[in-house]
Amino acid sequence: MRGRQPRIVLLAMSALVATALVATAPASADPAKPTATGSKRSHLEDQKSTRHVRIQLAGADLLDKVVAAGYDLEHGLTRVPDGIEGEAVVTAEQIAELEAMGVRILGDDEGFSWSDVADGGFQAAGARAVQPLTPRAQAHEATVRVVRADWFTTKGQGFLYVEARTTEGQQADPIVLMQLENDSGAGTPFGFARTMSRFVDSGQYMFHRNLFKLDARPDQIRVTSSTGGVTTGKVSNWLENAPPPLTATPGYKSDFIDDYKHPQQLFSRAEEIARQYPDIAEIVYLPYKTNGYQRKAQATIGGTGQEAVVVSSAAWGHEGGNDITVEFVDRPGAGLPLTVEVAGKAIRVNLAKDASGALASTAAQVAAALKTQSQGLVDRAHPYRTNAGAGIVAPTSGPVALSDFLDEKRAGAPEGEVPRGQATIPVLRIGKHRDGRNPGVLIQAQDHAREWVPATTTLETAERLVHNYKTDKETKKIVQDTDIFLVLSNNPDGANYSFYNYASQRRNLTNHCADENADPARRNSWGVDLNRNYRVGSGHDGYAGGSTSCISNTYQGPEKLSEPEAKNIVWLVEKYSNIKFMMSVHSNGGQLFWQPGAYIADGRITTPRPPLGDEAFYWQSAGRILSQVKAYRETVVTPQNVGGSSDVLYSSAGNVREDLYHTYGIYAFGWEVGGSIYNPATGNWQGGSFQPPWHGDPALVSGHAETMEYANGIMEMFRVAAEWGRDKKKPTSQLVPGGGRYHGSADVRFETSEPATIYYTTDGSRPTLESPRYQATEFREPGQVFHVTETTTFRWFSVDAAGNVEKGYDPTKNDRRDNYRTATITIVKK
Repeated sequence: MRGRQPRIVLLAMSALVATALVATAPASADPAKPTATGSKRSHLEDQKSTRHVRIQLAGADLLDKVVAAGYDLEHGLTRVPDGIEGEAVVTAEQIAELEAMGVRILGDDEGFSWSDVADGGFQAAGARAVQPLTPRAQAHEATVRVVRADWFTTKGQGFLYVEARTTEGQQADPIVLMQLENDSGAGTPFGFARTMSRFVDSGQYMFHRNLFKLDARPDQIRVTSSTGGVTTGKVSNWLENAPPPLTATPGYKSDFIDDYKHPQQLFSRAEEIARQYPDIAEIVYLPYKTNGYQRKAQATIGGTGQEAVVVSSAAWGHEGGNDITVEFVDRPGAGLPLTVEVAGKAIRVNLAKDASGALASTAAQVAAALKTQSQGLVDRAHPYRTNAGAGIVAPTSGPVALSDFLDEKRAGAPEGEVPRGQATIPVLRIGKHRDGRNPGVLIQAQDHAREWVPATTTLETAERLVHNYKTDKETKKIVQDTDIFLVLSNNPDGANYSFYNYASQRRNLTNHCADENADPARRNSWGVDLNRNYRVGSGHDGYAGGSTSCISNTYQGPEKLSEPEAKNIVWLVEKYSNIKFMMSVHSNGGQLFWQPGAYIADGRITTPRPPLGDEAFYWQSAGRILSQVKAYRETVVTPQNVGGSSDVLYSSAGNVREDLYHTYGIYAFGWEVGGSIYNPATGNWQGGSFQPPWHGDPALVSGHAETMEYANGIMEMFRVAAEWGRDKKKPTSQLVPGGGRYHGSADVRFETSEPATIYYTTDGSRPTLESPRYQATEFREPGQVFHVTETTTFRWFSVDAAGNVEKGYDPTKNDRRDNYRTATITIVKK
């Protein structure tokens, strides 16, 4: 708690993820090497012999290490008791490298899975007999607390998810075990004992948890620790009994998207919508142009040894770089100097010869000559990677053509040529009143290039808004009461590269690499992870999850906001200060999350957690949004995958959500669409992919189905924002069990009528916005309980998510009304 220390004794306590991952070429791989003869392999990745493996990492630190080495392990990971599990497609060489880093390659029957069978709990684990605390401890003395117990159904199957925490959870020797039991409905006995899984992240105990199937909904659970703590908790519904989606309304129009869309199609349609519906739509063009779908023309000449030379053009490939050729020539004679001749775009390097007539030019010398004597055609020339370039360069068999390796005509790519050069990103703005009076909602799709479903989901949302505005009353309310900003692709350069060149591209195309990583075989590893380039909780400030390696898939950039795509988002929310809600849409983890999104690994120090009122508002909104997703085909985003992203996913330093929430006060969500979906035929959860087949199994993995169901969720987010903007109702709150006389001590807590933040004092002063804020006991838990041992008067007020203050109290003024709430706890000494 912040503020002054109270005079009384207050003890705070409770009131009572796996899909297939692709490993991109790490440092040891060298795809598409140009040969010394001037011919080159396909510009696509080398199709080396690969295999699909399951992997286990000890924790977030090893994950960062593996990602920094160039492996793509950033989505679809599952936290397990022994660390993190995922899947990868790798070569035998890459398997050896992963094992050398400490990654465990799992066998076919290895790896963690939730057990649906009650294992007997402590009896099966061999723990000592456990007896409940007797007499029952007061709340402030409890060592075990239920964090959440959620019942949900999907495709005819019931599930129970439980999180519980013990105050002794950090203890490592011996590890404290937890046992879970459930009843079979109100009035039935507890049974079905099972051992709970202990969850530890970066060396810090988080909680114990379980997810398992049940045929009947329980009413209560009981959790017992191996050290004697015990507690019970009520089971809540998760995403049950949701209202029908807008798509169920007769005459409602939906299902507009027929396939994946590349950026040109997305932007063209956005501009067309603005022309077709000028009364409710317009285009806002972002000011910072991207660095472009363009590359310098390159070649690596002479293999990869000390004699190899990497050459890059000064001009972009499409602006003349692709016309350049370089030839290394062996002339007859002896004692000849190293010279460079240029004829048009043809560069001829005459290699030096010593007195005996042997070739004498090293790679370092040839590179230096090319940089200074190529008449401006060559921008960079250097030895291969970390080589010193001491080897003697061999002549080529002919001119070697430089190439930017951008080829939109490859097999399987969409038709049409990709515009070269910098790109301007259009924002589709939809709303009847686009003058700042209504709350703004920003939907940002495709920060990560390979994530194609977020773009189609956002476009489907736009189509639903404009096509149903005049015929559907709920859509009309949305358009009239919100100001919507849709970024259909925030990474058009990377997205084009993903569509046309390298499907697994995650980052933008900006190459910040120095010479040791600038050869063309590295081209699929260049770029900045835009969702690591923001200012709050940045890797530049020591937070985990962002890499300083320019070939890492989480490369954070050379500095904060180095990338135009990130600068554009900051510009947008600063120019349109009415933006109060934001959703950054990603795939394919099947999560919905918010702050905190990053932590410093040593001690797991997170960015500031939202106040309890904001946290409650996030959870309330998440329930509404995800209920609408479920309404389409019963896809359930499970409770374990909802909450602060650093708690349910991993630390992602410098993410956009953190910046927008802490800098501008915007409710900023992150959404991983797709992910695991329950398959009743197998009885298992089945993972998805970044680019699932568009017309795949509509009940399981399908780009079309994901687009439709998650568009439902975004539409519900608009309704949340619209209601927030109309909310003028003041919250109410109370101290429970309330003021009065208590013998010896009392345990009290605050309750509110809606998600709201409470500011309170206990020292006799009037409460203000600088007073201590009522907090959760620990993350993901309800509000703290105060153990009061001396007579104390609480003074407080509450503020809801929309800014309404209880009873109209003005905490900034010291007027006579002072209509804050008060309650006195009178302690009678025994």
